[in-house]
Amino acid sequence: MYAVIVSGGKQYRVQEGDVLKLESLPEEVGSVVNFEKILMVGNGDKVTIGSPFLDKCQVSAKIVSKGRGKKIRIVKFRRRKHHEKWQGHRQNYTEVEITQIKA
Repeated sequence: MYAVIVSGGKQYRVQEGDVLKLESLPEEVGSVVNFEKILMVGNGDKVTIGSPFLDKCQVSAKIVSKGRGKKIRIVKFRRRKHHEKWQGHRQNYTEVEITQIKA
């Protein structure tokens, strides 16, 4: 069984036991978070699609860890003008493990 959920403005296809990195969530490490925005649930050949979301469906996940991603470098420069600007960014994330899909 799998489901397509929405978290942080992005869509994820998940199954039980999957570990994925989501946008930062406010809950603490070790707590359980429930996702109610479920777009689709599939079980073998049977697929149920919501419009836009499915009612009475829920995906539960346990928060494993929180952290910051790899640093990316942003460079802005103008040729022949002796102008160069550097900037870095590290995105926060929350790592969750999918524990249960109720459909």
